[in-house]
Amino acid sequence: MGIKEKLKEENIENLFEAILTLKTVDDCYAFFQDLCTVTELRAMSQRFHVAYLLEKDVIYNEIAAKTGASTATISRVNKCLMYGEDGYKMAIARLDQKEKDSKSE
Repeated sequence: MGIKEKLKEENIENLFEAILTLKTVDDCYAFFQDLCTVTELRAMSQRFHVAYLLEKDVIYNEIAAKTGASTATISRVNKCLMYGEDGYKMAIARLDQKEKDSKSE
C-alpha cells in the first residue's frame, strides 16, 4: 500500500482542496502561517530547496553548505526523488517552465 492510500482520508482531502484554492503567494503566506509553525515551514522549504538542487546535479557537500540541511535530510530527499511519487520533480518542472515562460514574454 502506497502513502497515498495510507493518507487518503477526508481531512487530508479537504486540506489539499483548500491549498488548491490559494491563488497568490500572499494567499499562501496567510494560509500556511496559520497552518504551520515557522519551524515547520522552514523545514518544508529547506527540503524543497534540497530537491531542487539535487535535480540540478549539485553535490551533497555544496547542498549542505547552501541550505544548512544535514546529509541525512539530503539523503531522504534524494530517496524521494529516486523512488517517490515524483511530486518534487513535477513541482520543479512546473516552476522551471513558469520561469522559462516568463522570460519569453
